[in-house]
Amino acid sequence: MSRPLLPRRVALSLLAAPVLPAWPQATWAQEGYPSRPVSVIVPWAPGGSTDILARVLSEPLRVALGQPFVVENRSGASGNIGSAHVARAAPDGQTLLVGSMSTHAMNDALFSNMPFNGAEDFTPVALLAYVLNTMVVHPSVPGGTVPEFIAYARANPGKLAYASAGAGSTNHLCAAMFAQMAGLDMVHVPYRGGAPAVLDTVAGQTQLLFSAGTQTLEHVRNGRLKLLAVTEQRRSALLPQVPAVNESLPGFEMAVWYGALGPRGMPPALVNRLNAEINKALMLPEVKNKMDAIGVEVVNESAASFAAILRADAAKWHKVIGDLGIDKTDA
Repeated sequence: MSRPLLPRRVALSLLAAPVLPAWPQATWAQEGYPSRPVSVIVPWAPGGSTDILARVLSEPLRVALGQPFVVENRSGASGNIGSAHVARAAPDGQTLLVGSMSTHAMNDALFSNMPFNGAEDFTPVALLAYVLNTMVVHPSVPGGTVPEFIAYARANPGKLAYASAGAGSTNHLCAAMFAQMAGLDMVHVPYRGGAPAVLDTVAGQTQLLFSAGTQTLEHVRNGRLKLLAVTEQRRSALLPQVPAVNESLPGFEMAVWYGALGPRGMPPALVNRLNAEINKALMLPEVKNKMDAIGVEVVNESAASFAAILRADAAKWHKVIGDLGIDKTDA
């Protein structure tokens, strides 16, 4: 998911690093959970793929666990407002977050005055899905492969522009990393959000865009953009005929994930039960089919595996962002 730049109108008080409550180790009887409706916080506006995923999962979880899972959108500050709300909650499983790789592995490196540490202040519960992320170009760009694009860009230094949803957004980082690894000189054109970045690439004002398939594939089908590759480590099961960028540029990867998290300190037995129920729900045909249709590939991982992925990505993106020389911003 592409993230807008942290809004300056957000109150400093919302972003000032808080002292998170020192909750005592929660006591929990498996047969008594959940004791009331569970709040599922989505730190983005309604209608996006994160929100859709949370709402699709809420019904099978209600059936399995006997209480409503109520989705609540708390958007703003690049996902920090909703995420901070969950970080401050009691670790009893009654407040969960559907977060993303950007909020938990990137924001600490991008923004000062963070209200939480994405890797330390949460309990990873379940890795939910990967968002199909694409590399697309305007049809006027010659060639149809990553090596052909690299050759063309090297022959035309400073003449190609890539669009993004703003400095520090996932599509900005993806393109900047690509340019650095391929040795390219391209111009960054930041927009206020993903939609105008897509539209100006379709219009030919910019030539290159890395963005979620939810934003690009319709234009690819209609011939308004050319799809060169996906950015994950390997080809996607949703588009098996499309190569991954790292087949031509070894080591390149941008894998954008969604995950279910709770506050730090959740009891392991509760985490394991929630992980099992969420994984069952993800494999239901009605859930998988709905997510496939919007370019979101559901997965099945243990809580421990998700925790390892989160920590590895946080370390990776802190280094990448530092190497790219992207300055932190504040409120």
